[in-house]
Amino acid sequence: MIQITVNSVSVEVAEDATVLQAVRAAGIDLPTLCYHEGLAPYGACRLCMVSLKTPRRELIAACTYPVEEGMVVQTDTRQATATRRMSLEFLLGRCPESEWIQELAAKLGVSTSRFGTASTDGKADFCVLCGLCVRVCREAIGANAIGFIGRGERRKVGSPFEVNSDACIGCGACVEICPTAAIHMDDRGNIRSIPNWRTELELCDCSVCGQFYAPQKMAFLKDLFP
Repeated sequence: MIQITVNSVSVEVAEDATVLQAVRAAGIDLPTLCYHEGLAPYGACRLCMVSLKTPRRELIAACTYPVEEGMVVQTDTRQATATRRMSLEFLLGRCPESEWIQELAAKLGVSTSRFGTASTDGKADFCVLCGLCVRVCREAIGANAIGFIGRGERRKVGSPFEVNSDACIGCGACVEICPTAAIHMDDRGNIRSIPNWRTELELCDCSVCGQFYAPQKMAFLKDLFP
């Protein structure tokens, strides 16, 4: 265990902890979007930016930065706050109809975006490119069924060549982890569909009640629930 200081509060954390974990251990609310404790740190959304005062003076992403003995961190400096507010302006410009982004922005006093609205061909876009769905599919499930496609303003998440991916097992982990409800899953009869990935899978039925409960690709569940 090592000692660091966050906003004048002394905190003891494990030596392999991140600054974000130390900030939260100090009871300080710091927004995150691309972070999930079950996945490797990503540092994409920049909402957890804080000011490091000691041993160096720099702006850092708290979720990816390891703690050091004697470190001094401030979360409420003008530079750190301004960076988080700008990140939220970009997110509002991309997904202006997302209630989750609106609420997150409102907490920092951001209600409008200077950066306009992304073109979505008249359709509401709720994907903020946080990468959580891609990473949970790769790191936790091991399927690697989806990934990032394109660059710049055309960047999006999808299956390879935007066709049905044989690698998708229909587990729904991507749906559960998405913070903005941009991914949809629907079970109708014996078919599970995830339109975002053009996935349609046949479901297994329970030998006791007859209800459909999981895709055939997850038939190993029958061994757990015979």
